Order: sequence, then C-alpha cells, then structure tokens
Amino acid sequence: MLTLYGARGSGAAAVEAALIIAGVAYRHVEAATWLPGPGLDELKRVNPLGQIPTLVLEDGSVLSESAAILIHLGLMLPDSGLLPVAAAERAQGVRGLVYIAANCYAAIGVIDYPERWCAESDETTAKRIRAGTRARLHQLWDTFADLFAPHPFLSGARVGALDLLAAVVSRWSGTRAHFAQHRPALHELLVAVDNDSRLVALFTRHWPPKEEK
Repeated sequence: MLTLYGARGSGAAAVEAALIIAGVAYRHVEAATWLPGPGLDELKRVNPLGQIPTLVLEDGSVLSESAAILIHLGLMLPDSGLLPVAAAERAQGVRGLVYIAANCYAAIGVIDYPERWCAESDETTAKRIRAGTRARLHQLWDTFADLFAPHPFLSGARVGALDLLAAVVSRWSGTRAHFAQHRPALHELLVAVDNDSRLVALFTRHWPPKEEK
C-alpha cells in the first residue's frame, strides 16, 4: 500500500484527490513541519526535509514535489484519466502541472515566509514582500487561465491531475476571489472540481466551510 504524508489544508490534498480519483488504496499520515509529533518523526525518516506531500511507493521508494507525484501517478495509471492519453494533450498537462508548481505554488512560500527571502526583514518589509508577491501570484494565475482553457476540464474530458492541483493551490492568497472577478470561466471549473462527488468529503475535511483564506 502507498503511504501519503500530508496535513489538513496543505498541497497534499491534490495528491490525495488523485489517489481517490484513481481508486488507489493508501495509508495517510498526518504530518508537517508545523505539527511536531510521531507523524513528523516518521516523515523525516523517509524525507529529511519534512516536505509534504511525500508519497512512499509500494517498493519503498520516495517521491516528493506535488507535480512530480501527480505526473508519476498519471503515467503509472493511464486508465485513471489523471493525464491525457494523447501525447500532445499529455505534454500540455505536464506543462500545466509544472507551471503551477514553479510559479504559483512557489509564490505561496514567499507569501507565507517572507523572512526567508529577505535578510534582516522587519514587519514593514515583510508586508511589502507579501503584497508584491500576492499581486504577482494573481498575474501568474491570469496567464495560466489564458494558456490552459477548459475542454471541459483542464485535463480534457474528465477531472485529472491538472484540475486537482489547480483546485488546491488556487485556494490560497485570495486567488479564488480573484478568479471570480477576473477569470470567471476558470473559477466555475474549479467549483465544479470542488463539487465532484468523489472529492467533496476530502475537500471539506481539508477546508471546512468558512476556513478558506
């Protein structure tokens, strides 16, 4: 059985959603660097950086990085629909996953921990970093929305890995509200992913009503 390390409200939700969509059994361990305890201790034994999500495969090998995990699952489980079957569409799906990870997901780390990116940062500087990064984040998401049009989903005819990662990472830093105003078509698609009958319980557990930022 696979083992997934993650925490409520984290990017691990995208991988957990992918496992549910694919119908793959997994063991979930609640773990994060901000949650000291046995889960974190176990996570650090397989991934010393304590990153989440981390997925341990059946052969004991370890995968980290959300996009890498989703691409692996899509390639190993072609019938799941996580990645498109056609080569050209699959290439764009991979491009979209890496785009979110490299641009949008990365910006969240700056917003959450500005002191890591500016030596001797005071609170005023931190606020400026957050504000500038948040504006940049929304620009990056606008570009994503313009590059990756739903047909009817980002992954094609059914919900796939790109839809799942977008649905999770867009929950942070006011992106959903930004979409509702500036990119309503993508906002509508993400709401449809949220309401997928296979995923409602998962997303509600990760983001109970009124807890989204």
